[in-house]
Amino acid sequence: MWKPSRSFEPKRRLLLLAVAGIALAPSLALAQARPLDAPRAAGTVGERYDGYAVARPGASADIVALVERVNVERRALYTERSKAQSVPVEAVGKIYALEIIKSAPKGTWFQAEDGSWTQR
Repeated sequence: MWKPSRSFEPKRRLLLLAVAGIALAPSLALAQARPLDAPRAAGTVGERYDGYAVARPGASADIVALVERVNVERRALYTERSKAQSVPVEAVGKIYALEIIKSAPKGTWFQAEDGSWTQR
């Protein structure tokens, strides 16, 4: 009988997380992205590859505070999902980042892992 190797287990967990993340990501988009829609469309807020928002240069103090509040909420959600799925928090953030990118308004800036920026 075939038994999965130990190296297969992390891949399986990430796949399960991806499926769970896709099912749960709409709740994140609705709960946390909507307040960011206008500043993202205006270019004052961007989204990173790791599932966190970032205030772009020229953002007001109110926008910076909003981004910080949203990131605190996201971090709590990612930590919760990480514990439930027994995977790294970073992996959860990256799964959610994919869903955030799909639902972000036109004009949103996205920062890749290498630090480069692209605009939708």
